[in-house]
Amino acid sequence: MKTFEYDILSFPMTRKTSLADMRTGLNEKGADGWEVVSISSSEFANIGLTVFLKRETTTIGATA
Repeated sequence: MKTFEYDILSFPMTRKTSLADMRTGLNEKGADGWEVVSISSSEFANIGLTVFLKRETTTIGATA
């Protein structure tokens, strides 16, 4: 059975470079196996974006 772990990132959109910073951060997470599953505008991220990610976990010795 597949299992997953999840992470949440917040990106406040306060500067011109915010989208570039977001791209860099997401590319770094992607290189570690994370996949974006949802993006939401968020007041608790200073009127920015909240990104929800997941990646499959590797369970050693697990049986199906």
